Amino acid sequence: MQTSTISPYTLIRLEGHLDASNAGDIADRLTSAVESADAATIVVDMQKAESLDSAGLMALVAALRLAQTIGRQFVLCSVSPAIRIIFELTQLDRVFDMREDASALAIA
Repeated sequence: MQTSTISPYTLIRLEGHLDASNAGDIADRLTSAVESADAATIVVDMQKAESLDSAGLMALVAALRLAQTIGRQFVLCSVSPAIRIIFELTQLDRVFDMREDASALAIA
């Protein structure tokens, strides 16, 4: 996971498998990034995410809740169709702000 600030966004890039084996680490890193972000908008780029299970999904939900609690916008971008279906099946696509790609936010 990489984190960078490109004003006015904090960009977090997730890669690989987001699953039970690393969900705790992902949750910790997302929490740290959201809490320490200088920007009002947190953008999670999922272009290189290969898979997502319920534990990985819960890490994202926890980060979203934290961002909402402290008044930050939390955006997912570049979600592959295979992973997007998980959000749709759980109806979390209605909860998350999901964008086609980072360029939709002018932060490519």
